[in-house]
Amino acid sequence: MLPLEAVPNFSEGRDGATIAAIGDALAAHARLLDVHSDPDHNRSVYTLVGNDEELVDALLAGIGCARELIDLRSHEGAHPRIGAADVVPLVPIRDTDAERARAAALELARRVGEQLALPVFLYADLAPGRGPAFFRQGGPAELQRRIELGELAPDFGPARLDERAGGVIVGARSPLIAFNVNVAGDDLEGVREVARAVRERDGGFPGVRALGLRLPRADHVQVSLNVEDWRASPLHEVVAAVEREAGARGLEVLGAELVGLLPAGAAVAAAGSLLRVAGLDSSHVLELRLLDE
Repeated sequence: MLPLEAVPNFSEGRDGATIAAIGDALAAHARLLDVHSDPDHNRSVYTLVGNDEELVDALLAGIGCARELIDLRSHEGAHPRIGAADVVPLVPIRDTDAERARAAALELARRVGEQLALPVFLYADLAPGRGPAFFRQGGPAELQRRIELGELAPDFGPARLDERAGGVIVGARSPLIAFNVNVAGDDLEGVREVARAVRERDGGFPGVRALGLRLPRADHVQVSLNVEDWRASPLHEVVAAVEREAGARGLEVLGAELVGLLPAGAAVAAAGSLLRVAGLDSSHVLELRLLDE
């Protein structure tokens, strides 16, 4: 049986001790594969794998650590958030394990609400039609106002956000690619226009979410992307469109960065396009074929 993956996002990208402590809490229960921290986003994305029970225990420990060490009252960063442990997705590596991921995410949500007394909001496969942006708009204060007005309610835990740690968004979803394209200069409206041009909700690529952000510490701006369906929207095509839209506005693309890990199929598809090899997919990669045997 293949492990499940989890890609929790925590609202700390600057304090090395806090980033390490959360990583240690996660790694005590499951295998930690990657940590990506960004001081401008003030956010860290951890990638870990394990069986269902290991992942739930690891994530509970990591969320508990974040609750103790991160104070949203003094937090600032480019990336929107509603919690110290902001969004916690569980991901099936194979489509046939989607039900396992949903069950593990529900168990995690229940335990976070009961054992850590944090409000939990379900998203993605556990609440179709609701993504993180549904909860983040306006930040924690706006989310609390919506709760008090009865517009929405936590699925688990108390009805009031924790003063320091906020709430947690938990769900199960298919693998996605988190990818940032860095752009020279300080034209925030320009990169916001690029983001609008490529994201699904404004008529762009299916399954693509995008934001235009200013990164003052890095001294440039950025198009921050989540590609939720890399088969429908191949990553190399999305990046080419970002470059094209940026160039049309006189903006210079500096480069790109991957957040977390990349599905092998997406990398092979990009390589096939670059090499002009028609039909190149993961079935043509020796190591991946051996793993399937």
